[in-house]
Amino acid sequence: MLMPKDASFTEIDGLKIRMVRSASQDGVPILMTAPWPESIYAFNVLWPRICGIGPVTAVDLPGFGMSESRPDLMSPEAMGRFLIRTMDEVGIERAHVIAPDVGTLAALFAASSNPERFESIVGGSGGISMDLLGEPLRQIVESSRDDFAGSDGGEQVYQLVKTMARTTIPEIILEDYRASSKGQRWNEVADFVRAYPRDLPRLAELLPTIGTPTLVVSGKDDPFVPPSNGQFLAESMPHCRAVVVRAGHFVWEDAAETYASLISSWISRDYRDI
Repeated sequence: MLMPKDASFTEIDGLKIRMVRSASQDGVPILMTAPWPESIYAFNVLWPRICGIGPVTAVDLPGFGMSESRPDLMSPEAMGRFLIRTMDEVGIERAHVIAPDVGTLAALFAASSNPERFESIVGGSGGISMDLLGEPLRQIVESSRDDFAGSDGGEQVYQLVKTMARTTIPEIILEDYRASSKGQRWNEVADFVRAYPRDLPRLAELLPTIGTPTLVVSGKDDPFVPPSNGQFLAESMPHCRAVVVRAGHFVWEDAAETYASLISSWISRDYRDI
């Protein structure tokens, strides 16, 4: 474990939200949101490198990781509003936001209405267009809760990540992923992607107006979110760069060193040139 094992919980809008913060206080704040169906500990290998760039806060947004949830937040647009409330609560006025997977959509919605809060965005591995979703993700988007009513999401996630990740993930982190999705928790949070048919067309209309410098990192072999989603963003946004790396869906773990290097270069200088 390279990240602190003992995360804290902060009450935000009536929910207990799990987060980990670095000791550093110098530089532009960096806010990291956990990918689904993992948790903040997906950033374990990245943590020391990112903490060397500036003060870091890693957060499990509502329903993801071990944070509490509420049905009205299970959509990209609603989560974008909650992201701003989170920044308010932890005292972050403006930040580089590293938001892979589901966090990408929340960050883009948030930046569309609160551009002054974002120094830059690093996203990717999040479905951005219904026409570009990989078949495994499409099946979840088109599912209902009844389709998974009798399943244990924790065990499914444990096996999925252990099988698909291209690196060895410590058992303590895999168990955190299991706990984050146990029972019907995964099924309830899947409502977030079930909202895509409504929210993605709305986001597509907003993309040309989002001026925040954005880096999109995609895994070349991602079966859930093919790299074409990143290219869609690069073609739709005025200041967006799409990069494809040799990885599956879990880029932040599959290609941690490459991912960390891209983020380091981006935050240090590259975002100013796009």
